[in-house]
Amino acid sequence: MDTAMDPIFPVSALQKKQSDVKRAAQDHLVRITENGVGAYVFCSEEIFERALAEAAEQAAYEERLAFGIERGRADYQAGRVVEGVEAARDELKRRYFNG
Repeated sequence: MDTAMDPIFPVSALQKKQSDVKRAAQDHLVRITENGVGAYVFCSEEIFERALAEAAEQAAYEERLAFGIERGRADYQAGRVVEGVEAARDELKRRYFNG
């Protein structure tokens, strides 16, 4: 979710502009401020579930990325590397086409 697009309301809007806050919460996380500082987040169930799913997807992506980096470092330290485009092409052909 893009937090730059989240609507922001003061805490007083929960009493004075309930319908506006609820309407905004149907499509976005709504940021509620107290004394000008972020204090709460309000949203519909659907938006909450979507935010959780996106957070889980991002965490899984970061885990895969970290694993790939660590695997690359281990390969480099073990000497499992090639240098240059032609060597890389030859290695790919050897691994996947000649078998």
